[in-house]
Amino acid sequence: MLAVISAAVAPAIALLSFFYLKDKYETEPLSLVVKVYIFGVLLVFPIMVIQFGITEEMNVPSFVEAFFVSGTLEEFFKWFLVFYGAYLHEEFNEPYDGIVYATALSLGFASLENIFYLYTFGIEEALVRALLPVSGHALFGVIMGFYLGKGKFSTGRKKKIYLTLSLLLPILLHGMFNFLLLSSTKYIFFYMFPFMIFLWWFALRKVRIANTAITPYSNPDAKTGI
Repeated sequence: MLAVISAAVAPAIALLSFFYLKDKYETEPLSLVVKVYIFGVLLVFPIMVIQFGITEEMNVPSFVEAFFVSGTLEEFFKWFLVFYGAYLHEEFNEPYDGIVYATALSLGFASLENIFYLYTFGIEEALVRALLPVSGHALFGVIMGFYLGKGKFSTGRKKKIYLTLSLLLPILLHGMFNFLLLSSTKYIFFYMFPFMIFLWWFALRKVRIANTAITPYSNPDAKTGI
């Protein structure tokens, strides 16, 4: 069991460390990052119950399962917990912080989900799980957090647009990810490889942009003001 837990959690911790250390201005307090990570771990239980109930009671097509049962449910509750657990916190004081907290929560979710999966199907699935679902959750978190960070330091109509994108884009990308997994069997890597390349490119681009964003909080030499 210890080997399963280690194999399941190690990729998530490695990815979280990578994005945490990418913070160019001020690293976030570990206590809050760990707290948000634990929120993600605990989120697995209610999500599993809801998903089990839907799939057992309804004969849902793969499109609905991918975009609603997985994508919408998981990303909405992640967004909700990041918003109320970190976005409103005083430590969320620079655009990149959204990436740190959303990724932490997403990888907390991915960690426990991965433990259950490897315990059921075997530790030999660990590498594929690390490259696909665990990485996928991290990248959806990066994209969610990027737009939460943009929304935090915007006003008016722009703020609403960024907050909407912080939820809709992860839902769409997560839904597409799951739809490809459900639709592809023999040629799964033929479809998933270019999609994952795109996700990594898109997410790392957001990391770079967030790290160059200047606010009165992220730039010690900037003057405060409107």
